[in-house]
Amino acid sequence: MDTTPPVPRDRVRTAFDDTALFLLAVLFGLWIAAMRWDTGALPEPRWLFNLDQLTGVVACAALWLRRRHPVGLSVALVAVSSYSELAGGAMLVTLFTVAVHRPPRVSGAVYGLSLLAALCYSLVRPEPDLSWPLSLLLGVVSQSAVVGWGLFVNHRRRLVESLRERALRAEAEARLRAEQAQHLAREAIAREIHDVLGHRLSLLSVHAGALEYRPGAPPEDLARAAGVIRESAHQALQDLREVVGVLRAPVGELPQPTLADVRHLAAESGTAGMRVDLRQETEGTVPGAVGRTAYRVVQEALTNVRKHAPGAEVTVRLTGSPGRGLTVEVGNTPADTAPAALAGTPHGRAGAAPDGGGPGNGLMGLGERVGLAGGRLEHGPTAAGGWRVAAWLPWPS
Repeated sequence: MDTTPPVPRDRVRTAFDDTALFLLAVLFGLWIAAMRWDTGALPEPRWLFNLDQLTGVVACAALWLRRRHPVGLSVALVAVSSYSELAGGAMLVTLFTVAVHRPPRVSGAVYGLSLLAALCYSLVRPEPDLSWPLSLLLGVVSQSAVVGWGLFVNHRRRLVESLRERALRAEAEARLRAEQAQHLAREAIAREIHDVLGHRLSLLSVHAGALEYRPGAPPEDLARAAGVIRESAHQALQDLREVVGVLRAPVGELPQPTLADVRHLAAESGTAGMRVDLRQETEGTVPGAVGRTAYRVVQEALTNVRKHAPGAEVTVRLTGSPGRGLTVEVGNTPADTAPAALAGTPHGRAGAAPDGGGPGNGLMGLGERVGLAGGRLEHGPTAAGGWRVAAWLPWPS
C-alpha cells in the first residue's frame, strides 16, 4: 500500500470518498431498520434486533479505518454479517476497498469468506417473505457486483501506473541516448580536431625549427620556409573555422577528405623536407567512408613521423580491391641525426608517445576510428629500427 502523503487535492478527494461511503452504509442500515419497523417483521428474540442495530453502528464507524486495515476490517465485518443485517452495507464497502487496494488473490479469499457468511445468514435468519435460496442469491449477486467493480478499478489503476512507469522509463532512456549521442559527437569532434590541426601544426613546427636552426640561410630559403609557415597557419585556421562552423550549425557534418587527397597530403609533407614514397595499387572506386578512414591513417602516421622521427624516409602503400579490402601501410626508417630541414625537432620513433612510453592519444583515437569502420589496426617498431603502422579496412564488393 502506498504510504506517501497525498497532495492537497488528493486529500480532499479521499475525504469526500470516505464520507460518501460512510453515509451510504449508514443510509443502508437506516433503510433496513425502518423497513423492519414499518412492516413489523422484527426478528425474535427482540434483543437480537437491538444487537443488530448496535453492531451496524459500530460497523459504520469502523469504515474510517478501512484504508489502514482493509483486509482485517473486511474479514471482521464479513464474520459479523453472518448474523447482522444492518452491517451489510459496511461489509460491502470493505469488500470494495479490498478489491481495489489488494491483489486479486487476497480479494478472492475475502470474497469466498463473504459467500460463506451469506450462506450462514440465509440459514440463521431466513426472510419471512423469501426462501433461503433466493435470499442467498441476492447476497451473492450484491457481493459479486461490488467485488467485480473493485477488481475493475484495481486493474485500471495498475494499467495507468504501468503506463506512467513506462513513460518515465522511456523518458529516461531517451535522455540517456541523447547523452550518449552527445558523448559520441564530442569524441568525433575531438578526433577531427586532433587529426586536422595536428597535421598542420606539425608542419609549422618543422619549418619553424628549420628557421631557428639555420638563421643565416639564404634569403630564398628563408622566404620559402616563411611562405610554408604562412600557408600552413592559414590552412590550420581554415580547418578550424570549418569545424567551428559545423558546431554552430544546427545540422551538418564535419569536413571529410577522400582517398584522392592522400597525394596532396604526401606533397605537403614533401614541402616540409620529408621523403615520402607513395605507392597506390587499388582497383575500382574506393567508398567514401573507407577512403576517409585510410586518409586519417596516413595523416596520423605522417604527423607522428614529423614529430618523433625527423629526417626519416617514409613509405606509404595503398593496396586493395572490392571484396578483398583496402590495406594501408605506412613505414619509416630510423630518424636522421641532424637533418637540415628538420633541425630543432625531437628524435625518436614515429608513433611513440611524447614521453616514449608507448602509443599516444593519436594512435588510440586512430584505433577507435578503424574499429568503427570494421577494420583492424597494427603498429609497432620494425626490425630495422623504424616504425610501422598498418590498417586493413573492409571494401565491399
